Amino acid sequence: MALNIQLSDFNNSDSLVYGIGNIGRQDDGLGWAFIDWIEENNILPKAEVTKHYQLHLEDADLISYKKKVLFIDATKELDIEDVDLVKVEPCLDFSFTSHDISIASILATCQLCFKAVPEVYLLKIKGYEWELKIGITKNAEANLKKAKTFLEPISLV
Repeated sequence: MALNIQLSDFNNSDSLVYGIGNIGRQDDGLGWAFIDWIEENNILPKAEVTKHYQLHLEDADLISYKKKVLFIDATKELDIEDVDLVKVEPCLDFSFTSHDISIASILATCQLCFKAVPEVYLLKIKGYEWELKIGITKNAEANLKKAKTFLEPISLV
């Protein structure tokens, strides 16, 4: 099912755009690179924009104040060719550790603790290399370029 979401839908104070990644691990830096592009081009001036190495339980509080949230992260998923967008639903799962808490668990925690359920999406960008090295691979860079147009961003002036 195709989602009818545009990047401009997040250009308001009730939205959060959150990049996940690590620029020191090659393609794991895709989420940060997407956020850097947004900030450098002032694409979402009204939205809250942030980036972190990983999700934290405290992010449930952060998203509880928002109506819409867009997470951007690199993926190793084999069935994703380059870019994919999914809607995330609350679900407490077994990823509840400091290095591997899922977005669905963050959303479920938000629902349980704060009685809030923002509309949450995940933009997955296919990555290929994950070694301790700064720099995104050429193939991942091509996918990042596709991600920048995937949500039909508002035009740059």
